[in-house]
Amino acid sequence: MPFEKVQPEKLSLGVVRQIELLILRGILRPGERLPAERELADRLGVSRPSLREALAELQARGLLASRAQAGVYVADVLGSAFSPALVRLFASHDEAVFDYIAFRRDMEGLAAERAARLGSDTDLAVIATILTRMEAAHLKRNPEEEAHLDADFHLAIIEASHNVVMLHMMRSMYQLLREGVFYNRQIMFRQRSTREMLLDQHRAISAALQARDAEAARAAVAAHLGYVETALTDQQKSDRNEAIARQRLAHEQERD
Repeated sequence: MPFEKVQPEKLSLGVVRQIELLILRGILRPGERLPAERELADRLGVSRPSLREALAELQARGLLASRAQAGVYVADVLGSAFSPALVRLFASHDEAVFDYIAFRRDMEGLAAERAARLGSDTDLAVIATILTRMEAAHLKRNPEEEAHLDADFHLAIIEASHNVVMLHMMRSMYQLLREGVFYNRQIMFRQRSTREMLLDQHRAISAALQARDAEAARAAVAAHLGYVETALTDQQKSDRNEAIARQRLAHEQERD
């Protein structure tokens, strides 16, 4: 008969599985420091030797990393999403910017639709809280803070969609956006009219999500990213026109 005696599970394996799930679900994020060994063992209800065994296994799997005199951190599991060569290629070609916006429109539209249907009340509360912070940053006229919160808002929608593959993929994409690989997000917040429009668009997305209107949420995301695409196109034209105007001015000054 194909039966074997059931073996009691080692405590360290239970710890491994719990931390794996926290990383998979995006609760523990890349670069986040784990609590000190004694505190973490107490929280998990295991001995320190069992905890050390679990942490060693997770480090061997590349999910955790130990830093001398600093503790144990979640590894940069997003770092391998794009090779450095591909990142440089993205950064040097405008075509990648608009392909990126089109990709976001498709993925985030789907995420908003899922979030409206599948997100918990707590998920939607997180989105509403970030929107409130965006409104406060808007009043302070802090483009850097507004840009950062803008990314947090969209990632909160991805998280509320409860699709772990989409979550990790989009986090890696947003890291490149934060680093200015696709475009400098602060450019979008320079002019007052643009800042007002962007905030209103985020309000519309949040309102559709809070109403759990999946179709309206997807449409609001599409409208927002369509506006971003148009604004960036206009900015590129403006930059080109300014460069030409400076050439003309320099030429006229040389003639004097």
